[in-house]
Amino acid sequence: MAKSVLRYDKMVEDALRGVLRDSLIASKDGLPGDHHFYITFRTRHPGVDISEHIRTRYPDEMTIVLQHQYWGLEVTPEWFEVTLSFNRVNERLHIPFAAVTAFADPSAKFGLQFQADTSIETEGETPEDEALSEAAAPAPDAEAPAPAEAGGQIIALDAFRKK
Repeated sequence: MAKSVLRYDKMVEDALRGVLRDSLIASKDGLPGDHHFYITFRTRHPGVDISEHIRTRYPDEMTIVLQHQYWGLEVTPEWFEVTLSFNRVNERLHIPFAAVTAFADPSAKFGLQFQADTSIETEGETPEDEALSEAAAPAPDAEAPAPAEAGGQIIALDAFRKK
């Protein structure tokens, strides 16, 4: 008889991604109070649809901020889309939840980190491409600063994984 393996790590990660999904659904008509979201995602993940000049600037990972100026937020069980302004140019982003590596709401001192499956992102790349990707560090984006809230709690799934 085959031994069944329960993937608790995947179950927990899926549940935590549900927190992000539900937060976005609750924010379709604007964020209440001081809430604002930092969402970090892998730009090379399959299904991510961003303009080529944004992908060039952020070849591996990007953080976006949803606060005052975002439009057309659409949320499904698998992905979300939003329009943001980059240097006064509106850009539509399509981001699968599986591409998201971090979510934070600094006003609530709340954050989550997710494991990214980078193996599916680099298939077909040459070793030179991979070295270039690892060497490229995205320039800081004035519109998307990294969250820096003292006393906040980031929940990393590694804390729950068997070593």
